[in-house]
Amino acid sequence: MAAYENERLMASERIAPGMLPRVLSSFDMSIIFVAIVLFIVNASAVQTAGPAAFSYWILGFLLFLIPGALVTAQLGLMFPQEGSLYVWTQKALGPFWGFFAGFCAWWPGVLVMVATGDAVVTLWQFINAGGLPKAWEQGVVILAVLWFSAGVSMLRLRMAQNYANIAVIFYGAAIFVIGLAGILWLIGDGHAATTTFGDAGAWKPFQGQSWTLFGLVILALLGIEVPLNMGVEIVHMRAIKKYLFWGSIVVMIAYLWATLGTMLALDASKSQAATTDIIAAVQKGFWNSHGFAVVIALVLMWFFVSNTVVYNYSFSRLLFVSGLERRMPTALGKVNDRTKVPVNAILTQTILSSVFVVAIFNPWVGGNNTQKAYWLFQAAVTVIWCISMVLLFADIFLVKRAFPEKFDEVRVSHPYLLYGSGIIGALASAFGAYVTFRSPWTPLFTIGHWRLWLAVLVGVSAAAAILIYVISEFTHRGEVPAPTPSV
Repeated sequence: MAAYENERLMASERIAPGMLPRVLSSFDMSIIFVAIVLFIVNASAVQTAGPAAFSYWILGFLLFLIPGALVTAQLGLMFPQEGSLYVWTQKALGPFWGFFAGFCAWWPGVLVMVATGDAVVTLWQFINAGGLPKAWEQGVVILAVLWFSAGVSMLRLRMAQNYANIAVIFYGAAIFVIGLAGILWLIGDGHAATTTFGDAGAWKPFQGQSWTLFGLVILALLGIEVPLNMGVEIVHMRAIKKYLFWGSIVVMIAYLWATLGTMLALDASKSQAATTDIIAAVQKGFWNSHGFAVVIALVLMWFFVSNTVVYNYSFSRLLFVSGLERRMPTALGKVNDRTKVPVNAILTQTILSSVFVVAIFNPWVGGNNTQKAYWLFQAAVTVIWCISMVLLFADIFLVKRAFPEKFDEVRVSHPYLLYGSGIIGALASAFGAYVTFRSPWTPLFTIGHWRLWLAVLVGVSAAAAILIYVISEFTHRGEVPAPTPSV
């Protein structure tokens, strides 16, 4: 039993609270949740499903978001440490699975930061038709977004968070306008642009090739646990339940509202799932005012720049914990003396994201290949992140067995509801990964090539996690753990 307990103790539990200040309120945590989870361009991506898009959203909420919020609340209150899933899985399964889960939760952040930069490029191309036609030009913009995010993330967390709070409030206003555009179109024209709302069959999910959309919906809802990467930086533990409750409410309403507004103003049967459908809906709903649509596009551009900041500082905490645990270089486990943020971790993941940008967006890569690489990486993000979520949902059963008293002390709901959430969430996560493999997200791939390259990307990522763990074990074998530094 002593050996069992010792392997689940983490140096970061003792060290991190003395290194990082507690500055995050319930409101801050809710803002981080919304910034991470609410990727509103997904309201454009689901348009091809027609009214069935609402069925997919509701299934995603019931089978993934709500169970995930319940399980995350329980685990977060039991172990409110820096590193969230890394810590929870080590407590449940030991150091290897803890690091593996942490790696699978961190790695998508590196790739998603490229996606947020690409969203900035796409929105600019709506504002300035024909702008940034070359891949290398797009790459320069994405690199600028990445390094701006690094600069802001390396400020004191309170300063960076204040900036993010303002950006997300404007983002919420822009989302409200997207939904309002559809309502205005309906009032002015007398009928919805999408004509299949009255067809019961159009609401049925999982028809034809639309299976893939469930994977896309899961991708749109990933990130429930990310704010708790910063667990020791929360002022009051009650913020955990508050951000999960209010953040989930905002996310559900926003996705449904923006999807409805776009579908009322634009004919979903003609949708190409373009990122800018939501902006085109604003233009059409507001009496074909391109100028007003440009204003909303600029607000969304600003959000995705700011969103990259949130991704950068929140995901850097997983690298920081890996450094403290000596699974990664120990330099990653240090904070700047003045700002008290893990600067080395922020710089490391920004450099890694930049490598992907240079590899994809350069003069020697054709337009089709750029798009193929982009969609492959996004699909890989979904599968890898879903793997980490399977572990998160499984943790709820294992921590109950390992820490029964602590489980009951902070219990957020009836155990049967928590267990049911664990089962449903794990199955939904696994199913989301499966349907992502099942069919390509873009016609640029054949089914065979899609599955092959996606398997390669996911396999290499998993192998990298295992290799890093093995190297850390070999490097530090026989060492006596260093004493906790005085603070």
